[in-house]
This record gives sequence, C-alpha cells and structure tokens, in this order.
Amino acid sequence: MLDTGLTAFMLVATSLVMLMTPGLAFFYGGLACKKNILNVMIQSFVSMGWTSVLWFIFGYSLCFSGGEGGIIGNLDKAFYHGVHPDTLYSADKRFPEIVFIAYQMMFAIITPALITGAFANRITFKAYFIFLTFWQILVYYPFVHMIWGNGLLAKWGVLDFAGGITVHATAGFAALASVIYVGRRRSMNTRPNNLPLMAIGTALLWFGWYGFNAGSELQVNGITSLAFINTDISASVAAVTWLAIEWTTGNKRPTFVGLLTGSVAGLATVTPAAGYITYEMAFVTGILASIVCYAAVKLKNKMGWDDALDVWGVHGVGGLLGTVLLGLMASKAINPNGADGLFFGGTDFFMKELIAVVGTSIYAFIFTYIMLVLINKITRVKVTAEEEEKGLDSSYHGETARDIE
Repeated sequence: MLDTGLTAFMLVATSLVMLMTPGLAFFYGGLACKKNILNVMIQSFVSMGWTSVLWFIFGYSLCFSGGEGGIIGNLDKAFYHGVHPDTLYSADKRFPEIVFIAYQMMFAIITPALITGAFANRITFKAYFIFLTFWQILVYYPFVHMIWGNGLLAKWGVLDFAGGITVHATAGFAALASVIYVGRRRSMNTRPNNLPLMAIGTALLWFGWYGFNAGSELQVNGITSLAFINTDISASVAAVTWLAIEWTTGNKRPTFVGLLTGSVAGLATVTPAAGYITYEMAFVTGILASIVCYAAVKLKNKMGWDDALDVWGVHGVGGLLGTVLLGLMASKAINPNGADGLFFGGTDFFMKELIAVVGTSIYAFIFTYIMLVLINKITRVKVTAEEEEKGLDSSYHGETARDIE
C-alpha cells in the first residue's frame, strides 16, 4: 500500500534537488565575466533538458536495473519499461518507483553541470554537448550503478550517503582534467560580474541540498533528520571558517565570495557522510572542509591551473575529503545501516572508502582527459582567441545577459 506521507516527502526532496541546477547556473553566472554569463548558465540549463532525455531512454536502466555486483546495469527498464505509476519502489519504502526515477534524475542532471565552472570561457558549445552526453554514460552511470545500484562497490561494502564519490569526486576531478586540457584563459583580467546573483545561487544550492542529503535516506525517520541538520551544521561552520581564514591571512579582508564559497565547500564535504556521523563530527567536517578546500584553491593557483570557478578545489577535494572523513567517523551507533569507521575500529571500511574515492577520482580524471582529446578530433573543443575576446555569449548564442556597451 502506498505511503502517502513518504511519497509527498520524496516529491518535495526531488523538487529541492531540481532547484539546485538553476541555483548552480546563478552561482556560476554571477562569478563569470560579463561577456560569458549566458554561456555558463546555458550549460547548466541544457543539462536539465538533455540529461532527462538520456535518463528516460537508457540512463535510469543502466544505473538501477540488473547488473547486481557488476559495473553497469542492463536495459530492462529503458524508456521506463515496466514502471507504472502504482509500481512501488520497494516493500519497505512504499513510494512510487517513478518518484525514485525522478529523484535520481536530478542528481544526474547536476553532476556534469558542476564541471562547467572549471572551463568557463574556453570550450565550444558543440564540444560541451558531446561531452555532456558521453561523460554521463561512461563515468557517471557506472559509478552510480556500482555504489547505489547494488553494483560492484556496494557489494564490497563502500558507502556514499548522497554523492561524495558519485557526484563530487567524479565531477571535481573531471574538472581538473578539463582545465589541464583546455589550458589557461588568454585574459586572466576577469572579475565576477554580479555577486548578488552568486548569492542567490548559493541560497538555492544550500536550500536544495537539504533534499539532496536528507532525501537520500529514502525514508522519513531519525536518519533523515540527522542528515538534514548535519548538512546545515557543516555548511554554516565551513562558511564562517572560510571567512575567518581570509580575514586573518592573505589580504586580511572578510569577502562575500569567500563566505559563499566556504558554505558550498561544507555542503559538498558533508554529503557522503551526512547520515552516518554525529552532529559533533559534522561540525568538525565543516572546519576541515574550509581549511582543506581553501588550501586546494591556493595550490591550484600556485600550479597555474585555471580552474575558473574552483570546481576541483571545492567539489573534487571536498568530495574526496568527505569520503575519507566518512571512513574515519562513521558509526553504527548512529546509523545501524552504516558502518564503523576507523575511529570505531573499522580499519577495513576506512581502506575501502579510501580506495574507492581515490580510484574513482583517478578514473574520472584520466577518462575525461582522453574523452576531450577524442572529441577534439570530431569538433574543435577550445574556442578561438577571437571568440574568447568577443565573449561566448555573443559568439555562440547571439545574445547578451545585459547591455555591456
């Protein structure tokens, strides 16, 4: 029998996660230079449309149908075959499977969109569209199946509550590979065009993240509430920690960009562990998120990697760090369906988390780089000097976000 309360909750959680992709577009659009606002934003919005098409045709089936203990699923549920409005997700989680399909689709939409902030101003739209398609099929789908689709890593005992490995590590290290491939912008004299727009994007991301993390329990219980509050604790602590770091080092000014970036670092880092750790551990996670991600951004600058919007430093490093912290801090006393981390005697579990997230990051990096090389043989990946100078909004879309004359 349908659980109407749980169904309503999952519909709300799905809607919250959907809102994160427009939020990401606003976040990146505010940070982009004024000649590339629309180009950055359309890359997120086009994922909402095209990813939904791929998910319907075969994406959901490859992630969540068959393939038990394997790397990828089968095509039994392609075109949502056999899934009816009254088909329940499971006997103990009595909401429609179609709602689960929609919920997971929102994760599939935002993951490749995260990468786009790294190569802002430098990639052709045609190349991005090809990249969006094949990156999902060959990177995102396999890791979702292996961890959330009862595949290889799940059988091995790897946990990822809401996407530290499947979302942030894959996207973040793919971003680093893309940055290294496309190289630096020809003009580095670019500043964020609209910080209030970035703030709106951050607010939508933070708001949507409650559905991202709390909804991943797929039930309404104490763990749902735990994931919700841990999400807020980590984001809040990380925001003020980043602010404090900037205020006491470097230019010694508390910047709005720093506060907002810190909150996103805290959100990304707590994601894999949100439903498996205590409030106190979430507090520590927030502090470490800002310290480590801030250091990663500094390292990126020192190495000369032109990750325009710090996707690797915030999402990639945040996802990796959060997964390692999960391996350290998880406790069955908090969540019986979880595991005991290293702090509670779970040496094997810690090693599995470490191996899984490092292996995933390496695969995402190498595959992304190779894929961009191959795409470049089909169509030009990098924009020309003239296109970059003119701005991609005008060069590729024939539009401008505002009058810039």
